Amino acid sequence: MTHLLHSRRSSALMVAVVLALVACKGDDTAAEKAPAAATASGEANPWPSVAWPLAEDPSLEKRINDLIATMTVEEKVGQLIQGDIASITPDDVRKYRLGSILAGGNSDPGGRYDASPAEWLALADAFYAASMDTSQGGKAIPVLFGIDAVHGQSNIVGATLFPHNIGLGAARNPELVRRIGEITALETRATGMEWAFAPTVAVPQDDRWGRTYEGYSESPDVVASYAGKVVEGLQGKVGSPEFLDGRHVIASVKHFLGDGGTTDGKDQGDTKVSEADLVRIHAAGYPPAIAAGAQTVMASFNSVNGEKMHGNKPYLTDALKGRMNFGGFVVGDWNGHGQVKGCTATDCPATINAGLDMPMASDSWKGMYETTLAAVKAGTISQERLDDAVRRILRVKMRLGLFEAGKPSARSVGGQFALIGAPDHREVARQAVRESLVLLKNQGGVLPLAPKQKILVAGDGANDVGKQAGGWTLNWQGTGTTRKDFPNADTIFEGLAQQVKAAGGQAELAVDGRYKTKPDVAVVVFGENPYAEFQGDLATLAYKPGDDSDLQLLKKLKADGIPVVAVFLSGRPLWVNREINAADAFVAAWLPGSEGAGIADVLLRKPDGAVQNDFKGKLSFSWPRTAVQYANNVGQKDYDPQFAFGYGLTYADKGDLATLPEVSGVTGNEGAAGVFFAAGDAGAGMALRLENATGQGVTVTKVPEGLDGDLLNVTGVDHLKQEDSRRLAWTGKGEATAALQSHTALDLQRESNGDLMLVTTLRVDAAPKGEAWLAVGCGTGCSARVPLGPTLAKLPAGQWTRVGVPLKCLAGAGAQVGKLDRPWSLVSASAMTVSVSRVALGALNEADVTVACPGA
Repeated sequence: MTHLLHSRRSSALMVAVVLALVACKGDDTAAEKAPAAATASGEANPWPSVAWPLAEDPSLEKRINDLIATMTVEEKVGQLIQGDIASITPDDVRKYRLGSILAGGNSDPGGRYDASPAEWLALADAFYAASMDTSQGGKAIPVLFGIDAVHGQSNIVGATLFPHNIGLGAARNPELVRRIGEITALETRATGMEWAFAPTVAVPQDDRWGRTYEGYSESPDVVASYAGKVVEGLQGKVGSPEFLDGRHVIASVKHFLGDGGTTDGKDQGDTKVSEADLVRIHAAGYPPAIAAGAQTVMASFNSVNGEKMHGNKPYLTDALKGRMNFGGFVVGDWNGHGQVKGCTATDCPATINAGLDMPMASDSWKGMYETTLAAVKAGTISQERLDDAVRRILRVKMRLGLFEAGKPSARSVGGQFALIGAPDHREVARQAVRESLVLLKNQGGVLPLAPKQKILVAGDGANDVGKQAGGWTLNWQGTGTTRKDFPNADTIFEGLAQQVKAAGGQAELAVDGRYKTKPDVAVVVFGENPYAEFQGDLATLAYKPGDDSDLQLLKKLKADGIPVVAVFLSGRPLWVNREINAADAFVAAWLPGSEGAGIADVLLRKPDGAVQNDFKGKLSFSWPRTAVQYANNVGQKDYDPQFAFGYGLTYADKGDLATLPEVSGVTGNEGAAGVFFAAGDAGAGMALRLENATGQGVTVTKVPEGLDGDLLNVTGVDHLKQEDSRRLAWTGKGEATAALQSHTALDLQRESNGDLMLVTTLRVDAAPKGEAWLAVGCGTGCSARVPLGPTLAKLPAGQWTRVGVPLKCLAGAGAQVGKLDRPWSLVSASAMTVSVSRVALGALNEADVTVACPGA
């Protein structure tokens, strides 16, 4: 199977091979019994028929039927509902007899991202006990506890953090991902959970997508080769004694379907594609995962040709459960049902009727329970459909042995916290780091480095576990962590320093590159900061538009006559031609996780001069030629990347590279999604306006500029570069507004549902002498503003500060955030002077000062 990864055969062939290998494991007649699903588009049926590997068990079915026969409709509906631990208590589970709970990316015991493993286990025990408590009536049906263990049990302090999937795809090692699945299952079980929301089998086709790093590859062949293996690792092999035993968890293959193909690379967007291509590309991972016995599939946020997947019966029921014989249950994504036409987060019978068995009603669970119950009683949801969903959920729980397992802490590995970050687990993660590294350039054979020399380690990623681990690490975005949060980890610098010291060399850490003594060579580690989901969506593939500090660091060291090795951390290929040109060697390290020492294993020679470990990684995503070449995938017409799919040098290769073109292809200020003002210019499709109280004013096309009546004046001012900011001076002669006006309405609804903020990087040059406000708008009756004067008055004059206003504050104040045409305004009638460098969406920890919501 491994050799197939290096070919360009069709995904259909890969699927056929996988299915042929597994067909003997289960019921051979299952595929014959499955009805042929009608396609949604009327095309010839492209869906594969899969042999579900678990033969029907009459004793299990009798047990399920006997239990269902005794359940009330309230208990049945309760089994369908999943709530998040930040919004639900054990008493709620006890009262409503709910079937499942989850810990979302920002949900933790006590609301603390660094809660201990013991606290997690105690919480799991409490929810389990509530589900089994019949003192208030109801049946004892154990609750399922799910968590986003997407690159290890990454919510837990001390856990082994594996490279994100994009790196594992570069390793081309299906057996390795199977082993990673096993370890993830063990560390998850030790902390009390029995359900991992993994693997992601998306096939990203546009690298601007903020979840690109969750995909193994742009190639459906690579994804198909991994899907069954990681499911087998998480759950155990069907037919073996290990299958779904106490050392394994149930998997959740996600996100069904088309999440990696959305238009413009927008998360939760619309995938406009023929049904044949939908199946050939985006469904490639599902047949091998189903053939491996995957117990759950997660529905996707995205639409396919305009219809939300959470309400798509032809795909959820007819294709997935029918044609592909999926025998587990379908779970939703975070309030994803609320995006179905005609639905809300608390009311959506359509999603159940479409085939969703368990809505992820994270913070909407109570309303969803009540409306689903009412829909069943009214016949909107049939009793047959309700029983089918309950039966599927109970079947998974019984296969997992939950009814006999006892509380999580009493299970086979419950509470064995030595498993968390165990040395042998970390060694597998370190192997994964070594095998995932891709060498793009090695001018003059500068690599591998002799360890017995002076090595400078620089760059903001050199000594930062959070940055090297990326999103989905201790919290949703992976931000705001510190070194103490990773007791079982090595930074990239620490890994290099350990080996250099042991060999008799010297390793110096200087993030800014200001060394004490001139080194023999410099290793510069830099790249993307952590992000997850839509917060990572980009407008182009330009790396850090408007900020060339990393490039300047590389150039400075080169100018000092020092050979430079660049180690690039990223969740996707990005346009970094300038940085590649400025470095002697360039390594794509992706998001390696906790084992930064794995990079030293490849970059450094052995003390005797021999190669320690060669580069094995091959690009699983094509590397862009320009910053606007974001959807150029292997096998497509006119395929012409900078570095092709499968590219990756070894030490035996001649690594010299001709100078790359340094024209990005980006025009205007369009380099980053969610950036409304930067580098002295409004974002793409926006303009800076100055207006008086009646709305009359001027669009700023040059500086200086001002309003008639001398109300407000704007001039250029320096922050990071010459005139990259604007100084706004109110005179106090009347109310005036500085506003960013968008030519088209912006939909920030999804961003306002979380903790995102509107972050303004500003400097108070003269504090306001009265009121001032930050506002957003979309015309009469749907605008809002929050007081900003008190915050500005307290800021130290002359100091650049990032001031954040939560979007949910603005929504709560009346803004219709789904249709903003003014995403930012500063309003004042009093005299003040404020310089503004940047306006953008940001996470909680990206602001130095956060403005309190009115009335809070």
